[in-house]
Amino acid sequence: MACRGACCCGPANEDNARFIMLLLLIILYLLCGAAVFSALEHPKEKQAKERWAQRFELFSQKYNLNKSDLEKFLRHYEEANIAGIRVDTLRPRWDFTGAFYFVGTVVSTIGFGMTTPATVGGKIFLIFYGLIGCAATILFFNLFLERIITVLAFVLKSCYEVQRRRKGVLPHDSRRDASNARLDREASLAGWKPSVYCVMLILCVAAMIISCCASAMYSSIEGWGYLDSLYFCFVAFSTIGFGDMVSSQRARYENQTIYRIANFLFIVMGVCCIYSLFNVISIVIKQVLNWLLKKLKIHCRHCPGRPLRPRRNAVMPGHLRTRVRNISIDTDAVNDSETDGRRMSGEMISMRDFLAANKVNLAIMQKQLSETANGHPRPCGSTNRHNGFSGGVGALGIMNNRLAETSADR
Repeated sequence: MACRGACCCGPANEDNARFIMLLLLIILYLLCGAAVFSALEHPKEKQAKERWAQRFELFSQKYNLNKSDLEKFLRHYEEANIAGIRVDTLRPRWDFTGAFYFVGTVVSTIGFGMTTPATVGGKIFLIFYGLIGCAATILFFNLFLERIITVLAFVLKSCYEVQRRRKGVLPHDSRRDASNARLDREASLAGWKPSVYCVMLILCVAAMIISCCASAMYSSIEGWGYLDSLYFCFVAFSTIGFGDMVSSQRARYENQTIYRIANFLFIVMGVCCIYSLFNVISIVIKQVLNWLLKKLKIHCRHCPGRPLRPRRNAVMPGHLRTRVRNISIDTDAVNDSETDGRRMSGEMISMRDFLAANKVNLAIMQKQLSETANGHPRPCGSTNRHNGFSGGVGALGIMNNRLAETSADR
């Protein structure tokens, strides 16, 4: 039975299937996480409640205090605690230094929660301040990701070029004049693209190095355990920001200025690396979803007359990858060089033109991610190239492409 109208093989239905599968996997992931944390933390919580009830009873009996009056006093202390009053001496929360630390946690979306505005004016100002500041910071993270991938792609290409020259595939400069050697080298590497898995590994190693160095600093200056410091680094760098552990909160430190500068730099570098790593991992997750869709045969199962055409960047067994390459050569003439390069380098995903003129445009990567999601490259004269919506990575890129598609349909 032939497909009519909006076929189940269409890109829109494939996107819907991927969205539903991702939603189900996230729900399953949340259920598993809730079960694990409940099993680990609930007994500790019960012990803490029992211990507190015993202490409260003993204290009220020892000093002959009314329990209701003592509970009121403790509620007053909880309110003071929220305002920043602690038993230990801490630095002022709302002097200029403390306010700068606070706005840094706001625009970076970390939001530790140890400092919050208490006035009506502060709460209203925070809404508008955070709206612009968070948007600007997300833009900064995207630009940082563009540049870090540029550097990584350049380094990986250089390593790949050296490896091929050692194998005798590339000509050495001494054999010909410099211009001819350079042209031959560029022609031989024209189809090469870096592997997303290699980029992910490098970003993961960089994030681990930054976290380990920062943890060593926090454990020695803040007095935390090393594992607690690693826990704080992940919570802070990933912008989760529970607020149970917060750095640079004492009134005085040894070498206080140097420590606060180092703390600021570690947080900025860590957030940038983890944000970039999250974006690259999201690409891998999308590949896994594509592979699961092929395994479950969700799309094209009602189209027996239509040949199976998996996505170009899907992770799948070797025999299916070979079939995909042949189909791509026949049907996607625009991507012939890309297919040849993928056959040469053997990478699992193509990030096109990453090394063109040694300058990478993040919009190109998002365009290819969009092509991956749609199952076919967009026409060169597509409207969305000129409507101002193209570009971006992660959630921002998805939103931009959806706006572009809507604008093009109109």
